[in-house]
Amino acid sequence: MYLKRVQGCTFNSSLIECMKLYKSLFFVAALFVILNSSAQDLSFEEYNPKSTLVVPGGIIKKAKFPFIDVHGHQYRMSNQDLSPVILAMDTLNMGIMVNLSGRSGSNLKKSVQNIKDNYPNRFVVFANVDFDNVGKKDWTKNAVAQLRKDISNGARGLKIYKSLGLRYKDTDGNRVKIDDPRLDPIWALCGEMSVPVLIHTADPKSFWDPFDGDNERWLELKTKPNRKREANNPAPWEQLMNEQHRMFKKHPKTIFINAHMGWLANDLGKLGTLLDEIPNMNVGIGAIIAELGRQPRFAKAFFIKYQDRILFGKDSWKPNEFPTYFRVLESDDEYFPYHKKYHAYWPMYGLDLPDDVLKKVYYKNALRIVPGLDKTLFPN
Repeated sequence: MYLKRVQGCTFNSSLIECMKLYKSLFFVAALFVILNSSAQDLSFEEYNPKSTLVVPGGIIKKAKFPFIDVHGHQYRMSNQDLSPVILAMDTLNMGIMVNLSGRSGSNLKKSVQNIKDNYPNRFVVFANVDFDNVGKKDWTKNAVAQLRKDISNGARGLKIYKSLGLRYKDTDGNRVKIDDPRLDPIWALCGEMSVPVLIHTADPKSFWDPFDGDNERWLELKTKPNRKREANNPAPWEQLMNEQHRMFKKHPKTIFINAHMGWLANDLGKLGTLLDEIPNMNVGIGAIIAELGRQPRFAKAFFIKYQDRILFGKDSWKPNEFPTYFRVLESDDEYFPYHKKYHAYWPMYGLDLPDDVLKKVYYKNALRIVPGLDKTLFPN
């Protein structure tokens, strides 16, 4: 009987029945091939398996202690309603946000006034400098005068974007180096007025490396191809970082916060050597928590050793991503997911930092470095 069903053109079946049977068999076979093929031909982007590992631990939605985010961005602070931001901050246990996008001049004054009128102890702003036209007559003099005015008008520090070193050119068409001597009076002024400089230089070194299967950031570069750089575009990664480090050393009286751990969170040994060599350099952990979460023992030892030099920062304002930071810093959880696959396709592990270290990272170091913050918002 089974033979008759498979070989429907024999025995007593009609020609029409035979054709229907073969059509059905062909459809089933084709469907099997398609399904089997789609399962085997998943791309790396599509492959995102759910872990079957069952271990203790859980999401931490609120930080153990009130914290200061020294790397925040609110681009419309001059006129925006700050209430929704405060609501999210309270949910996270964020005491103060440092808005690095304070800009300059009238825009900065409006931001400071908006803070003063609504939430005077919950936000501060850092000023920004426009490095266009370096080399123009009186450029340095005017830039220093404007920064002095911005600080007098309420800026608590200076934020330098990665455009310095990557994009800005002087009036002769040459790249403005981070340690360009024409900029020295800017760094010196910050030392004189006791405000820190938070500086972002370059990007992860992998962005400069060959775009191939050995590149750990392959998925990020494929997803966001505008982040890929040629080896010398506009300068080698090592050259950019050396410019930054020379500038730090040249201005020992100025306090620097090296954003994103100076892109050396994946080489904490080298970063530690730099911290030893440059006592006025501190580091922020914005956007590099994925590096720390894959080396919990080594990173914990690093945090304990350099506990007075590390500050909490997140960078992009996405409240739903903060719990990853809390869990990495506070817990001893194992093998939990990061919030963006293209940043880290590897799992996270908690550093389980001691409370005294956690307090310094969360708020004590920022209270010491950034002037004028409300200390009453935080425990001793």
